[in-house]
Parts: sequence; C-alpha cells; structure tokens
Amino acid sequence: MKVSTAIAAVLSASAASAHTIFVQLGANGKTNPVSYGIRTPSYDGPQTDVSSSNLACNGPPNPTTPSKDIIQVTAGSDVTAVWRHTLTSGANDVMDAGHKGPVMAYLRKVTDAKTDSGVGGGWFKIQEEGLNNGKWGTDTVINNQGNQVIRIPQCIANGQYLLRAEMIALHGARSVNGAQLYMECAQLNVTGGTGTGSPKTFSQSNDPGLLLDIYNVKQPFTYVIPGPPKFTC
Repeated sequence: MKVSTAIAAVLSASAASAHTIFVQLGANGKTNPVSYGIRTPSYDGPQTDVSSSNLACNGPPNPTTPSKDIIQVTAGSDVTAVWRHTLTSGANDVMDAGHKGPVMAYLRKVTDAKTDSGVGGGWFKIQEEGLNNGKWGTDTVINNQGNQVIRIPQCIANGQYLLRAEMIALHGARSVNGAQLYMECAQLNVTGGTGTGSPKTFSQSNDPGLLLDIYNVKQPFTYVIPGPPKFTC
C-alpha cells in the first residue's frame, strides 16, 4: 500500500507538533508528579542522530533538567511510564497518531542514578512492542492514554538503575537519520530482586529497524525491533 501525496504532506506538516516526552513514572501503587525522578526536557523534540551519545537519556538539542529524586521500585512489579506531548498536556494529547513505530524500555545498573550519564554500555532491554497485526507499539501507548506498562524483572540485582523508556516514530525513516527517537531516563532504586539473572548488556548502535519506509514497504512485512533481544529471567 502506498501513502498518497496528500497524506504524506499532512504527516510532514504535523511532525513539528506531534512530539512527546516521558514525563511521569507510576510505581508501587502511585503515580509520581511530573518530572519526579526523571530527567525531563522543556522541549518535546526527538533525537535523530543514531551515533549521538544523547540517545542514552536525551540531551541537546533538548537539554534535560537533573532530578534530585530516586523512585523506589520493587523487582517483579510493573511500572508505568507516562507519555505526554508536553510537560503540561493531558491524557488525550500524547503523540500524533501518524507517528508509528516501536516502543521499548531498557535498564542500566549504576552506582548513583542521580549522576550517571547513561552514556556507554551497560544497557539491557526489558520491554518491547513492535508491529503486530497492523498495530504498532506507539498505537498501544496512545490508545492507553500515554501509559507504557513495563515489567521490572524479578531476577535482577538490587540497587540503583536508570530506566530508559523509548518510543520511535518511523514516518520519516525512509532516509538516514530520519527516524525520530524519543526517550528520557528515570532514576530508580530497585529492591526485592533475587540477583540471579545475568543480563547481557550493550551499547547504543545503528540498526536496520531505524531505516525503513513504512508507508511504501511491500506488504505484508515483518518488522525487526531495534536493539538486542529482550532480557527475561
């Protein structure tokens, strides 16, 4: 199926107003305030340079504000990353529906979650949703009022972590650096973990799942989600 010129123009025109930010984290039965324990930016724009160290936890051209807070999380429980168009948007203003792509979440074990930059290796994937029966991961989050549900593995070690929630919009991914990557990092202290798991960690890298013309690809097709396989206990 080919997208019409008119639809493509609408998608392009809406791009500047269709961005998104991971603004809150729900954990242990409560949803924390906006920016509590999360390094949120004032601007809702994407990262597009897949070689940039800013893919770790966001950064210029979207400078983030440090947080002095750490969110307490229980291993084996679900947390909810809340996405909004801006820091003050409501549940009906999450991300433009034309922004289609995968949704993922990663953890990185750190000594101090408040100061660790997130740059470099040590990340492991704990959640992913790509394309399933014509429905993208971003569709799930938008239809769920911006809520991305993430299971924290039971078998990880206790201690401090960075949690990176990520959504990728592929409407411009027909060219290099055309994919729009949205991510922020939450600062966690995990308790109740068994420490029996040994996640295989990795560094951010380029990936074929970030270079794809989703509107002109031959149907049906199988989409390979960027990054490593998801870690399970």
